[in-house]
Amino acid sequence: MIRFLRTFLFIGIASFATAADRPNIVLILCDDLGYGDVGFHGAQDIQTPQLDALAEGGIICTSGYVAHPFCGPSRMGLMTGRYPHAFGAPFNLPGAHHGMTAVDHEGIPEGETTLSESLQQAGYHTGAIGKWHLGASPAHHPNQRGFDHFYGFLGGGHQYFPEEYRPLYEKRVKAGVKRIHDYVTPLECNGKAVRESEYLTDAFSREAERFIRDAAPKEQPFFLYLAYNAPHSPLEAKEDDLSIFASLADDDRRTYAAMVYAVDRGVGRVVDALKDTKTYEDTLIIFLSDNGGNESLGADNGALREGKGSVFEGGHRVPMVFHWPDHIPSGRKIDYPVSTLDFYPTLLGLAKTSIPRGKVLDGIDLWEAFLTDRLPSRTSPIFTLRHRLGYSDAAARRDQWKICRAYDTKWKLYNLDHDLSESRDLSHQHPERVREMVALMERWSRGLPEPRWFDSPEVQSNWEETAMPHYDETFEINR
Repeated sequence: MIRFLRTFLFIGIASFATAADRPNIVLILCDDLGYGDVGFHGAQDIQTPQLDALAEGGIICTSGYVAHPFCGPSRMGLMTGRYPHAFGAPFNLPGAHHGMTAVDHEGIPEGETTLSESLQQAGYHTGAIGKWHLGASPAHHPNQRGFDHFYGFLGGGHQYFPEEYRPLYEKRVKAGVKRIHDYVTPLECNGKAVRESEYLTDAFSREAERFIRDAAPKEQPFFLYLAYNAPHSPLEAKEDDLSIFASLADDDRRTYAAMVYAVDRGVGRVVDALKDTKTYEDTLIIFLSDNGGNESLGADNGALREGKGSVFEGGHRVPMVFHWPDHIPSGRKIDYPVSTLDFYPTLLGLAKTSIPRGKVLDGIDLWEAFLTDRLPSRTSPIFTLRHRLGYSDAAARRDQWKICRAYDTKWKLYNLDHDLSESRDLSHQHPERVREMVALMERWSRGLPEPRWFDSPEVQSNWEETAMPHYDETFEINR
């Protein structure tokens, strides 16, 4: 019934313009890619020529933000245009091996119309390749959430070499294990298990290329969501790629660099497929990471403080590029904040379709700001909220100003234009600014529901035992 009503609401809303009137959209997402690990952000020891070419020919968003510093909630924010906290999803969905059967049927709520569903209803041919992590039950499967085609895995991560993960899976099946670790399960294509033979990053690049070649002849635009799991752990790379970085002494950094290089090679394959099918000029390509790099596993977030999981800049500020020949000015850097929450309204605007009736969005349409290079007008700051054991880290950015409370300490204020590493606290010089921004974030927090799931039994137990989330304490300025 929900699916029928959603379809009905779109009747008369979508302006089914011709494919030529609307761009194809290729959204490429990396997993745990460090801010400083691409050439266009100054990487010296990792080569990313394909990504650098897109950046040179498009717009680099130097202040690109995701909705959460962890994978699952970040992706849910991107796909819904809402903070994941707003529908009870501030934690990763737990892996199957945790045995948390109560959340087996959880994922993005069916009442939240996804970006893919909106584009599909607007006449786009849609495909998702790679990592999903937005719900593994039949109701939350990509094919039920707006994607005509899906090739990849449903969990939060995966091993990269089929010849290594396949025997582990078969051994567990033979032993009668019912809840097998997501990282070793077979890939699937539209609900059916497939026997993959390639290194996963190359396999996803291959499938993305195939989707483009199949979609190009259709009399409709296409939307491709290419969600690599690289360079997320486990650190596994091909020998040929490792040899390119033989001079790197640190084993983790060398493997990580080789994994990023494989992604860059895949982006080149995607661009070549677009050019071969004569759809390159008609395609908006967006590239970014789902959160900051994991510095304990070889990533480098450049001048940013900390990394994955943090509300400091290194946790949720990511590499981000927009590229569309003859439509986006080339060689431009945009320094004002751009959030993945803005993707939903911006892309629906380009698709010439309306926001679904009743749909709540937390972002804004940025297209005019992109073209005019004007600072977009936001009614509220960009928020970041990460729950820890017994307390929460919180941050908010408005223009160049950022307030931050981490590790249960006092609120601090930073001017990111002059202090990218967040090392100089200005809260004593501007107490009124701190009070104003904390009040705005506290007001936002009042409507947040309890989490609908937790990423592990331990986190759930701690939440219940310590009566989280303690927002009164989080937003107390003088504590």
